[in-house]
Amino acid sequence: MPGKVPPESLLTHVFERTGAPDDAVRLGPATGEDAAAIDWPGGTLVVSSDPLSLAASQVGTLGVHVACNDVAATGADPRWLTVVILLPTDTPDSLEAITADLDAAASDLDVAIVGGHSEYVDALERPLLSLTAMGATERVVPTGGAEPGDSVLLVGAAGLEGTAILAADFGDTLEVDEATIRRAETFFEEISVVPAAAVVREHATAMHDPTEGGVAAALLEVAQASGTRLEVDPDAIPVRPETRRLTQAAGVDPLRMFGSGALLATVPAREEAACLEALEAADLEGTVIGTVRAGDPAVDLGTDRLENPVTDALYPLWERVDAGAEGAE
Repeated sequence: MPGKVPPESLLTHVFERTGAPDDAVRLGPATGEDAAAIDWPGGTLVVSSDPLSLAASQVGTLGVHVACNDVAATGADPRWLTVVILLPTDTPDSLEAITADLDAAASDLDVAIVGGHSEYVDALERPLLSLTAMGATERVVPTGGAEPGDSVLLVGAAGLEGTAILAADFGDTLEVDEATIRRAETFFEEISVVPAAAVVREHATAMHDPTEGGVAAALLEVAQASGTRLEVDPDAIPVRPETRRLTQAAGVDPLRMFGSGALLATVPAREEAACLEALEAADLEGTVIGTVRAGDPAVDLGTDRLENPVTDALYPLWERVDAGAEGAE
């Protein structure tokens, strides 16, 4: 099954093999942390790298936002990007579309693309992008900063990225009306959490950007990174009608699929009202979905307890498409 490397493998093979020590590193590789923070003369530099390999539609747009979201969710303003583009040899025209999307998305965020690499690869069936985003901040907000008593907030709705992917990549195979498909495809335009993070970071003890595995995986990563237990009401988590229709048709859980476009945060109870008011003033929707408790790292999601890594619900759909393509050869 594709997906993230399990935490136990990261602990064994990654987190203990980080090269030379450097006192300038304030936040390095750790469970749940999507960015590094490095002290430099201008303050603190936040750096995050992310690949994108399975989404067929608007991969350039998604790549920019996924990389920049992780920097923003660590408390920084994204400023620079490097991009590695690996392309199937039988799609030479895809470079034009991908770079046009990269340019447009980066321009919208006022982010400069400063370097990278482009190459054609025989073994690839889909484009593979790897982006590194960088930005500066004076206050780092880690994934692992949640404290008992904090409120758990979600800005936006669950599964926006997954909904857009379902519509764009699988819409013609699902029994969903065309109007819903068209509305869902516009969710690609809502993937950025940069504006939300700029508001929430003034109040948050922790922030995290739900990506693979959706809101459920992000909640567990916050719990594991901070050594806390999260009590979350699944019915309080906003899910749009288009998401419900598409996920019902596809047979997937909206809380367990790609979730870019939402921002998860924990804030002290005394800051909750001020944070929600600031979000409303910025025309952003924030929802209190739970509470941070002391205890072994886990998420009580209604009657479900999450303790093990969450597999994204969209992976089996791509596997079936690939299997069908192989069978047709």
